[in-house]
Amino acid sequence: MRKPRSSLIPPRLSRRGRPPLRQLWPDLLLGSAAALGLAPFGIWAAPPVALAALIWRLARARPAAVFWHALAAGFGWFALALFWITEPFLVDVARHGWMAPFALLLMALGGALFWAIPSWGAARLSRSWRAQALAIPAALALSDWLRGWIFTGFPWAEIGHGWIHTPVAQIAAWTGALGLSTLTLALAALPTLLWRPGVARGAGLLPGVMAGLAATGILWAAGLARLAAPLPADTDTALRVVQPNAAQHLKWHPEWSQVFFQRLLDLSAEPGARDLVIWPETAVNFLLDDAGQVLPLMSQAAGAPLVMGIQRRQGSRFYNSLATIDPGGGIGQVYDKFHLVPFGEYVPWGDALARIGITAFAAQQGNGYSPGTGPAILAAGDAPPFQPLICYEAIFSQHLRGLKARPGWLLQATNDAWFGRISGPYQHLAQARLRAIETGLPLVRAANTGVSAVIDARGQIRASLPLNEAGKIDALLPGALPPTLWMRTGNLPTLILLAAALLAATTLFRGRTKR
Repeated sequence: MRKPRSSLIPPRLSRRGRPPLRQLWPDLLLGSAAALGLAPFGIWAAPPVALAALIWRLARARPAAVFWHALAAGFGWFALALFWITEPFLVDVARHGWMAPFALLLMALGGALFWAIPSWGAARLSRSWRAQALAIPAALALSDWLRGWIFTGFPWAEIGHGWIHTPVAQIAAWTGALGLSTLTLALAALPTLLWRPGVARGAGLLPGVMAGLAATGILWAAGLARLAAPLPADTDTALRVVQPNAAQHLKWHPEWSQVFFQRLLDLSAEPGARDLVIWPETAVNFLLDDAGQVLPLMSQAAGAPLVMGIQRRQGSRFYNSLATIDPGGGIGQVYDKFHLVPFGEYVPWGDALARIGITAFAAQQGNGYSPGTGPAILAAGDAPPFQPLICYEAIFSQHLRGLKARPGWLLQATNDAWFGRISGPYQHLAQARLRAIETGLPLVRAANTGVSAVIDARGQIRASLPLNEAGKIDALLPGALPPTLWMRTGNLPTLILLAAALLAATTLFRGRTKR
């Protein structure tokens, strides 16, 4: 005779549709604990361990209760991971400060739905607690991928990001960021999947724990092996990356903007070899269209081709752009940011809403920016061609595939002053490192207030400038590795594996505890 499903539910979990709030606190704490794996904390073991406890709870709860437990855990994860989201509202506290707590609440709750809905759906499809332990992690991994696309995408604070500061991050060269999330959840699921119900709980979990430790050791060793392999020689391109440290609340002030502009000129003109000078996103307070008289001054200070972030106008439209300036002060190629931040750089139906005073939060010109045409490759001087990424664009790995030619390196121009001083800039830097690993390309990061960095083709930081300090980096551009497996196949193999796991969860373990 089959055991009724209720006998598999620990007393601490709800037998009803919506659990009492007191039963959700452990899930909230587990989600927050898992987020300690992300920068700046970097406790790599936190996500797999905390998520293992969460999956144990979710796998043994009724589907209706799974939604609420996963919602609480997701809220804990995103509330801690994204607390920097309040920082933009504190730049002008008088006008926007009151919005900060609501922004964090809504972002955390919205992110939590990306945990709750897939977990609930996976539980509904599963026929037993063991199938649930397989389906829920697969659904959460798929949700990480989906979050990079739906509603224009926001793949920040993915579950696999906890590995970026460890050798395991090198696995992304084969699997991408989605593969890291999948591996994290697979490790977390092992104790529940391999649990032996007839054995005392601690001993029954031992096979899964030991399997997880062994798998982690294998992944760590594989990452170390990749890091130990020789890198290609550095190129002969000498880069100068300039970090002016323009505080966001002063950046557009008429007097302070002149101070920051002079700082850019002075740092660019300091002695030293350079074949290319790079300034960060929206480095100056004037439009490219109005820069004709100062472009020669800028190129003279650079003493080499210059790549800079600048706004530009075309008719009634404004763009957040990256422009190349030749040594004679002429404008070369221009790239317009195409993946804009919703409500930060543009507002849906922005022209209509502007009539009632609603405009994009970060755009300094017009009602908001217009999007560019898409990913591109630029050339400047004798440096290898590069793919430009402006700020937020670097968190989207999908933008790195599909170009007609392969660039020699990636350039991220960003203004992380919006992200505060605690976690946002460091999480943004960590994701940039992951893009280098995925592509096998070096990445150069020019950040207004930091962290500016030169990153090699395996995601290792060669040189950097600390947060909130003015300065420059002089470094040779690292060499590129051959195209990675992920660049050739993308996320397709991992997506097939996750789909197979969900299919198995709906068909396996039929003889165990049907609803």
